[in-house]
Amino acid sequence: MGRFSWLGTSDSSDYNGNQADSGYSETDELIARDQAELDLRSLNHGNSKAQYSLAILVILFVVSNSQTIEGAAHRALNGWDYYTHRYPERVPDRSSGDVACDSYDLYKEDVKLLKRLKVQAYRLSIAWSRVLPKGRLTGGVDENGITYYNNLINELKANGIEPFVTIFHWDVPQTLEDEYGGFLSPRIVEDFKNYAELLFQRFGDRVKFWITLNQPYSLASKGYGDGSYPPGRCTGCEFGGDSGTEPYIVAHHQLLAHAEAKFQGGKIGTTLIGRWFTPLNETSDQDQAAAKRAFQFFVGWFLDPLVYGEYPMIMRLLVGDRLPKFTPQESDLVKGSLDFLGLNYYVTQYATDAPPPLPTQPNALTDARVTLGYYRNGVPIGVQASIAPSFVYYPPGFRQILNHIKDNYQNPLTYITENGVADYGNLTLPNALADNGRIQNHCSHLSCLKCSIDDGCNVAGYFAWSLMDNYEFGNGYTLRFGMNWVNFTNPADRRQKDSAKWYSRFVAK
Repeated sequence: MGRFSWLGTSDSSDYNGNQADSGYSETDELIARDQAELDLRSLNHGNSKAQYSLAILVILFVVSNSQTIEGAAHRALNGWDYYTHRYPERVPDRSSGDVACDSYDLYKEDVKLLKRLKVQAYRLSIAWSRVLPKGRLTGGVDENGITYYNNLINELKANGIEPFVTIFHWDVPQTLEDEYGGFLSPRIVEDFKNYAELLFQRFGDRVKFWITLNQPYSLASKGYGDGSYPPGRCTGCEFGGDSGTEPYIVAHHQLLAHAEAKFQGGKIGTTLIGRWFTPLNETSDQDQAAAKRAFQFFVGWFLDPLVYGEYPMIMRLLVGDRLPKFTPQESDLVKGSLDFLGLNYYVTQYATDAPPPLPTQPNALTDARVTLGYYRNGVPIGVQASIAPSFVYYPPGFRQILNHIKDNYQNPLTYITENGVADYGNLTLPNALADNGRIQNHCSHLSCLKCSIDDGCNVAGYFAWSLMDNYEFGNGYTLRFGMNWVNFTNPADRRQKDSAKWYSRFVAK
């Protein structure tokens, strides 16, 4: 792997508390991306020098998670089950993850897809309620669930595929929601710690890479800010809630739960949303400040405590007493609790200054005082995906956020734990399989990733979302991100898309 091994290294740099200038103009970014794309084309056409220069940089993987592929059979209810059955109208196609890809029964077929892709690792998640039906260790362990994951992990290892295991991907056991409100209560920290320790004990002899949380921002903001994810709480929501306080409480408890999960036999990290922001008006001081605030409220909200033990100063100033405070002991516990950082990057947005929200209507979604969008004067910020034109992606933002993290957060060992693009769920099969737009998306992001590594960013791996079409949480089956097509009326029917064929050739180089 050259200098970029799986365990990697981490260089230290001082944190100045401000969003650093990346040092690259948009023109510079596009020139660099074009040059890198030439390298990629050379690689795909067998240029051995290009093969070597890219092969030493990063390892290519794929990802999925339990809620979106396993189905609900043989496990206890979680928040998503309850939410989608009680409020089916909140999902565009009124669907649930009851069957999804039926990976509970078809896990060996999943591994065959992975083997065909020639990837070296697979990021999966454990369903909390599949191994602990009551959510807590004292409620008993479901040994059938343990057996399922043992079989999956063993199948992966037998095929030379390294498992990266996510402990929590938004699927709180419904029993814990009913008993004490899930992540609203500090009681969940101990239950999460015990759950994680169970996984370490049962699977740690074979699993060496653990991710405690997937995008804690999403659970906090969507579950408690606007109510679009379970448990569906917000100011004015049917379930009740307070959009000005609960997202911050839930985020705080997630950070403490992460920090309590200790595993000595391998590497442990967490995965954050990796959204980047650029000023709508580049000459406006207000918009430049807005872009910095947006980053702090999306990413710094979690990354600052994990690296420095405290929330960003701008959040403390704007949120005030609604933002929980770490005790000195908690700060020490959270600070430096990462062996690696996972980053899910999909989009960059324009940011413009917004007026302060009404003090009588505090909301975590407006506290940053920023308006976000994808268009400037009717022109999209990046590429409109040919397979789904409503999706706009901007690969140079990938390089910009990685450089910002390098320069301001001690250049942590980083895995890109998700990156991809959707197409629509109602495409005909021939159109769905001919997903050249997905190839373009991955190619352009890998190009900018190469530039980032050349810049000195400590990136060791890239996980494409996703292995196959699946249940896409709040979008149901209306979107397909997979490199393999799935027939959801008969999930055993899977077909390679053109992107899967391309990815396997690229990985094999």
